[in-house]
Amino acid sequence: MRSFVRAAQVKTLLHNKCVVVLGGSVQRSMYKDLVQLLQTDTILTLAQLKSKGEHSFERDRLLEGGRLGLMSNGTDYREVRQYQTEHHLLRFYFITRVYSPYMQSVLQELRQGLRPDVIIVSSCVWDMTRYGLNCLEKYKENLHRFFGQIKSVVCPDGLIVWTLAMPLAKQIKGGFLVPEVSHLEPSLCSDIIEANFYGGQLADAYGLDTLDLHFHFRLSLQHRMPDGVHWDSLAHRSISTLLLLHVAQAWGIILKVDHSTLSLPAPPPPVSVSKRKIPRRKAKWIPPPPPMMGPGPGHAPWCPPHRPHRPPGPPFWGPRPSFPGPAFRMHPFPRPPPPRRMMAPPHPFFRHPPPDWGPMRGGWRRANNRMHPYYPPGPRPHMWGW
Repeated sequence: MRSFVRAAQVKTLLHNKCVVVLGGSVQRSMYKDLVQLLQTDTILTLAQLKSKGEHSFERDRLLEGGRLGLMSNGTDYREVRQYQTEHHLLRFYFITRVYSPYMQSVLQELRQGLRPDVIIVSSCVWDMTRYGLNCLEKYKENLHRFFGQIKSVVCPDGLIVWTLAMPLAKQIKGGFLVPEVSHLEPSLCSDIIEANFYGGQLADAYGLDTLDLHFHFRLSLQHRMPDGVHWDSLAHRSISTLLLLHVAQAWGIILKVDHSTLSLPAPPPPVSVSKRKIPRRKAKWIPPPPPMMGPGPGHAPWCPPHRPHRPPGPPFWGPRPSFPGPAFRMHPFPRPPPPRRMMAPPHPFFRHPPPDWGPMRGGWRRANNRMHPYYPPGPRPHMWGW
């Protein structure tokens, strides 16, 4: 996808709206890209995508967890961020399970305080890797509990978008995949697909909106990071565009995307180099090496031919050498065709027939033309219809 929304369109679309993003590290990058879009059209840098738990990102602030608490890769990690202006409010909650005691506290906080207009939520990879062997069955039960309570959080005309997990690589190097669950890596790709299918069907049954990011990015794997889980800045700008187009369509707003190129982040400053001029040496011409002699019997095309001694007489008296014998003459270029005068002339090659030929019907033929020897006497018919 190479069509993106602009910052002015996002400001107008989310004017006086409250947006809440729930999920893991991929959803945190979605939140950061939305914060960036509300200020400028520049995409995120690699350092901004990799950083987590920082005190401030593009004028937002850390409310809970992150560097205010304990930085870890465990299921107890917390991070709550918020970006607020006069007409916009974005909040992000880092979750490691779709339904847990911490998720119940988050839903209670949203129910009593914010009442968001849009909720973007996703939770799949952590649920499938960190909670026991029968994690898929537990994940299905937690989805039922979460979808049954999430509708009571938003406004009456609010929008809940359930995003499916993005494609994973076969070899994962992410920090969440600890050695204790490394045995799940070979089958994790297929397990994510099964979980996505069940989550999408269940969200549709509960009346929620579904955005299949796995389908949209199944052919854009070149934008996936080397760890096999996260994605680059262009992919996240495409995700933001898909989300905002979905929200605009749900609200009955026509949002036109921009087909022009993005303003990429400024390149790093150049490294200082010494101003001393290095003299350039002129390249000396070296003649090419002579051609190598080909291995095997026989002589190379440029060597003089060698003919062994043969007994006198016609050619059929002595043994005729055959390829690849030493007497086989090779030539670097094909022999030209003989001139016209040396070729066999077309028939007939004379103007008048010889005296032993006589006139016959259809042309000149010999008088004693070939006839069948057992024909009866008298006028004989022609065999070939002449």
